[in-house]
Amino acid sequence: MWMPEQLLEHAETLGELGLDIAPNVLANPLEAPLAAIVSMGYCSASFVSPNGLMVTNHHCVQGALQYHATPEHNYVEDGFLAKTLADEKWNGPSAKLWVTQSITDVTGKILGGLESIDDPKARYDEIEKREKELVAGCETDPTTRCHVASYFRGAEYKLTRTMEIRDVRMVYVPDQGIGVFGGDEDNWMWPRHTGDYSFYRAYVGPDGKTAEFSDRNIPYKPKHFLKIASEPLKGGDLVFVAGYPGRTYRHKTAAEVSDAVVWTYPRRIASNKEIAAIESVTKNDPEAKIKATSMLAGLGNSLKNSEGMLDGLSKGGLADKKSALEAELKKWIAADEERNGEYGGVLEQLDALREETLATRERDSGLGELSRGRLLVEASMIVQMAEERPKPDADRKPSFQERQWQRLEARSTTLNKRYHAKLDATLFGLGIERAMRHEENSEWLTLLFGKTRMDRSEIDATLAKMYAGSRLTNDKVRLKLLKTATLKELAVSKDPFVKMALKLRPLELQIEESDKTMAGKVALLKPKYLAALRAHAAAMDKGPLAPDANSTLRVTFGTVRGYKPNPEADMYEPFTVLNEVVAKHKDAFPFDVPDAQLAAIKEKKFGPAEGPYIAKELGEIPVNFLTDLDTTGGNSGSPTLNRKGEFIGLIFDGNYESMASDYVFMPELTRSIHCDYRYMLWLMDAVDGADRLLEEMGVTPIL
Repeated sequence: MWMPEQLLEHAETLGELGLDIAPNVLANPLEAPLAAIVSMGYCSASFVSPNGLMVTNHHCVQGALQYHATPEHNYVEDGFLAKTLADEKWNGPSAKLWVTQSITDVTGKILGGLESIDDPKARYDEIEKREKELVAGCETDPTTRCHVASYFRGAEYKLTRTMEIRDVRMVYVPDQGIGVFGGDEDNWMWPRHTGDYSFYRAYVGPDGKTAEFSDRNIPYKPKHFLKIASEPLKGGDLVFVAGYPGRTYRHKTAAEVSDAVVWTYPRRIASNKEIAAIESVTKNDPEAKIKATSMLAGLGNSLKNSEGMLDGLSKGGLADKKSALEAELKKWIAADEERNGEYGGVLEQLDALREETLATRERDSGLGELSRGRLLVEASMIVQMAEERPKPDADRKPSFQERQWQRLEARSTTLNKRYHAKLDATLFGLGIERAMRHEENSEWLTLLFGKTRMDRSEIDATLAKMYAGSRLTNDKVRLKLLKTATLKELAVSKDPFVKMALKLRPLELQIEESDKTMAGKVALLKPKYLAALRAHAAAMDKGPLAPDANSTLRVTFGTVRGYKPNPEADMYEPFTVLNEVVAKHKDAFPFDVPDAQLAAIKEKKFGPAEGPYIAKELGEIPVNFLTDLDTTGGNSGSPTLNRKGEFIGLIFDGNYESMASDYVFMPELTRSIHCDYRYMLWLMDAVDGADRLLEEMGVTPIL
């Protein structure tokens, strides 16, 4: 997952693969096609028209569907199509997107002189201070948002300046039977047959600048947008994905990977399995079902992902491979006196610091279980805001500076769009129940409940009183507390969640201070470790090293190609086709093809054999395709581009066998799964009647 400028180092390879764009243009985040890619904070998206129309994944718009859905109009299941601009629905105050304006290297401004600061906590504070100063100097007007990101585990820093768009509207979402076809059963699997796409639109004020939602707002006019492919996609073609991948862990040490195998993933798998059981709460309650759909889908995805990670790292031997690679690095360092003087002992020092964190990880994770209760999260945010508000803005924690207040208020305002009392209490109770299984949580459990053990009925009874006695479900009460409450006022509050948040705060502050001290300790070590990795890669002629994903703009390239899940298996072909969708149809979720789609297939509304939807070499409409691209979570919604930089589809998943590639890249097995642009266009034309959107993208409806 290369930083855009790193593509210049691959110019020769890209040329051999058929690149039809100048490498320096492709590497420029402010030129097409990269400038058309935007971040939504949790997914990626891209402009596909001059009028702010954006395409992303169906699974990335669940929040908007839930925001608008009611038992009478269940958009979560039925989808949505705005017939006109006036029908497009605002996604609420929390929905935003960010359009990149500039990216500046600020490594020297962050790291300069840090080695002279002996106290680790003071070192951390200095880094945070410098980051806040850079952000403050960058955000010169209310329309601009800036952030500093670290690369190569703190060896490099970049300041990204963006335009924040605050009026994002839902335009078109296909039926659940298209967008979620296959559900958890097919998730992370090949072959796939999912129409995982949807459309939003960005709006701005009449002057073209960022504005809060208003009926007076107009569609945003992006400087660059993607054009639909002018030539058909086929096996072996060069392809790209550009987007904002979330997190990878390839530069973790072998000891850190071992922790993931022994503790992190087993714990996460057990937790997700237990939480999934709350689906029973939604039975016979349409509102609960709507509000739980997105969460349950996320849990199912997380569970399968965690199982795949654990399988790959343990049964697949990737943890052992990581250890072997690290042993090779240590040997290379020790073989040269100069290298040993520069890098010697860095891995041992990092491991010693990691060992320090193990003593409190169960306690810290147990406290994290409490975040499953939304009302406690809201109360905690109110308490922290009361702590931070009296301070000068420059001294506030970054997440509570004045630049963040609108975001915090928007999140609080929309709570009841996501909140369901029975669901919340069930999740919160499960978190408490899980925490009570571990002795490490005894101190804070006694502080909150006066005991360290309760059975589930006692937990439920305790929570019932808390929920009944809280006014935090009242939007006006909650927002007023967030905006004006003082610590003195909160100290006499009778709200049970506020009282709980205040009891927890001293321990949370203790943990925060400990975390900052640890971050200060590793601030000089991790860059040294990455410097050793990069020097070793160069010495062994392994080519450039990509930094771990960190939610910043990245580009990955490769080709359309199948794979063998194991050496004895048959080769998977890189395309799936429409008749396979019908073969999977079971008239029940998650294999329930919409009636309108079945009718279009039965009537053979495909257009001419040489038309825009049918792949000549397949003789059918392609649905999904495979590539050997390197992607991860956060890439969801990223556009897939051809050799000309044109739109040919959307990345939406990866294959199960390659999940652990987030730790150790496996080019022979790593595959990304994409929704083919021809399937999207056919559905819009033949099934959903989204003609105005097709025409806006420069596509002529033919059916």
